[in-house]
Amino acid sequence: MEFNIDPVAFRIFGLEIYWYAIIIITGIFIAAQFAKSEFVRRGFDEDFIYDLLFVILPIGIIGARFWYVIFEWDYYGSNPSQILNFRAGGLAIHGGILFGSIALLIYARYKKIPLLDLMDVLVPSLVLAQGIGRWGNFANSEAHGGPTDLPWGIIIDGVKVHPTFLYESIGDVLIFIFLINYRKKNPDKGKQAAIYFTLYGILRYFVEGLRTDSLYIGSLRTAQLMSIIYVVLGIVLYIWANKNHLPPYFRENKSKEKKEKIVKFK
Repeated sequence: MEFNIDPVAFRIFGLEIYWYAIIIITGIFIAAQFAKSEFVRRGFDEDFIYDLLFVILPIGIIGARFWYVIFEWDYYGSNPSQILNFRAGGLAIHGGILFGSIALLIYARYKKIPLLDLMDVLVPSLVLAQGIGRWGNFANSEAHGGPTDLPWGIIIDGVKVHPTFLYESIGDVLIFIFLINYRKKNPDKGKQAAIYFTLYGILRYFVEGLRTDSLYIGSLRTAQLMSIIYVVLGIVLYIWANKNHLPPYFRENKSKEKKEKIVKFK
């Protein structure tokens, strides 16, 4: 079956709204609810996740676009008007994670919250958002693999190809399920982040090898190079976390504390 999906979901006063953007925003919103629940369990206010996303999300999106544009400069250098055309696609997750992590580090230091604890709470939601967001690639008929005879292959431009967006989406969701269940039995600081980097690095390395639209540094696929770095980082972090067995960070809920004081005063 050949898929011919109109990437434009609808138009408002002549402005085209793309499925790509709708799917990514939906994924972020759904994933944020899981992070919100965990932050509340750790004593944070219910709005903390939204304050956090307000800081790291814009930086992450800019970083994802910057990463993509830099490695596709042959095109964007000749078409500078397309650099800011986010709606049509062209976001590189590794750039988003890198820039988002830098923003998260600054936020953590400003709020005096351990960085690893923020990462531990966020990575299950991050990988779930990635899994949902991959369907935006499907809507744009991009991020697919090379020709295949496998029965689950999809036909794009008359050629049956690997649905690599689907492979990664399934893998991401499985990592998410594993992480939220693993956290219940192994809450040590740093382990969630370590497992995310390791498992996502392995997943993306193999999926990237099937894709036909990879970004390159010379003859190397940048995503595979970053995946190797992720795996090494994840293993080192896990060894450290397993050795130290540090408990997760909890803090008193200030709004709850304030309400209790008001009740006592009355």
